[in-house]
Amino acid sequence: MRREPETMNRPRFSPWFIGGLAIAAGMVLFASHGYAADAPAAPKIDSGDTAWMLCSTALVLMMTIPGLALFYGGMVRKKNILATLMQSFAITCLITVVWMVAGYSIAFTNGNAYVGDFSRLFLNGIAEHISKGADQAFVLGAGTDGAVTQTVPETVFMMFQMTFAIITPALIAGSFADRMKFSAMCIFMVLWSLIVYAPIAHWVWAPTGWLAGYGVLDFAGGTVVHINAGIAGLVSALVLGKRLGYGQENMAPYNLAYAVIGASLLWVGWFGFNAGSAVAANGRAGMAMAVTQIATAAAALGWMFAEWMSKGKPSVLGAISGAVAGLVAITPASGFVLPGSALIIGVVAGVICFWSATGLKHMLGYDDSLDAFGVHCIGGIVGALLTGVFSYGPLSATDASPDGSPGGLHQLQLQAVGVLTTLIYSGIVSFILLKIIDAVVGLRVEREEEREGLDIVLHGEQVF
Repeated sequence: MRREPETMNRPRFSPWFIGGLAIAAGMVLFASHGYAADAPAAPKIDSGDTAWMLCSTALVLMMTIPGLALFYGGMVRKKNILATLMQSFAITCLITVVWMVAGYSIAFTNGNAYVGDFSRLFLNGIAEHISKGADQAFVLGAGTDGAVTQTVPETVFMMFQMTFAIITPALIAGSFADRMKFSAMCIFMVLWSLIVYAPIAHWVWAPTGWLAGYGVLDFAGGTVVHINAGIAGLVSALVLGKRLGYGQENMAPYNLAYAVIGASLLWVGWFGFNAGSAVAANGRAGMAMAVTQIATAAAALGWMFAEWMSKGKPSVLGAISGAVAGLVAITPASGFVLPGSALIIGVVAGVICFWSATGLKHMLGYDDSLDAFGVHCIGGIVGALLTGVFSYGPLSATDASPDGSPGGLHQLQLQAVGVLTTLIYSGIVSFILLKIIDAVVGLRVEREEEREGLDIVLHGEQVF
């Protein structure tokens, strides 16, 4: 008998069976592919956004050193130039460490509506999203309804916000120029940064902040930076008292060329301040840059022509002060308004700040040495309120609010709440801090030291 091959005893599969398996496998693969395509991709770091934010961070730091340092240094008398430059430089160093240790955590972690949760003390855990993958983005306010995915590394976001934390207390120094002890200044700036600046930054810019939830708009720091610093400056000027010889001696700026260079650096750096606050290289950043330029030029012209008409001559100091007033006023509005509105904001800010820095100051008799209150607080108030008037809905739209916040009476009322809250909290706490420091170490140099000049008395050096 012939033996059949073993293969003849193996089970046979019909073409229908094989075809069915192929179709089923194809359906599985198609379904798997469709599921993967529909699943949301993990947020990634965007190299273009990151590059823009690195540049913006450097621009904002330049606003303090050398920008603000030269702007303020050029407006004081010869005997106080170095001391004024030193204030900005020392504050940059101090707040860098303060922000790293606790300021960033107080301002930008979840916590509650009023303060962060301290999870980033000493920048603890800030590299977690990088260690999990070099291109993985981080979420600001993770776990909250208002969480915002950032397409830049958290280290870059932290550094960008650090430059804001640096320039804000440095602005205050303009109000107490020529008369505050260096030791008292250092103590005040550290405490003020932790107790005043960081909490207000949390209220306005953190997703869990109560003013952010309330609907207050502040794109780049009208309340957090300018009103905050300006009212603290006024309180400082009132607590310290007037400079010796104020109103009787010539206190004209020694070197306006320094001030012009400083103001010019502020203008250029402000593009990082405002356009960088988009935290992305996108259309909103482009609009913020455009309206910043327009408002600044309009404010400089507004101040210049107001001074020309009232005093007969347009001064260099007035032109650069007007430009800074425009930069201040457009700051809260820069991500929310259109160019035509920016033109109006600039002109209004220039004229009102000219009046506050000249008429109001002399009428009330306070010695705001370099007009930190008259330009930053008043300009910030103008900008914050006009943001409520001119806010363009599509520009202020978010995922949570697709229609944005169109300008009108309701938004103006919300903006007024943000302004009043900042004025009251910053003013009261600044007063308390100054009084405590005055009782412990003293705030003001002695009369003889003030007459000799802070350069020699505080630092043992002279500018020339």
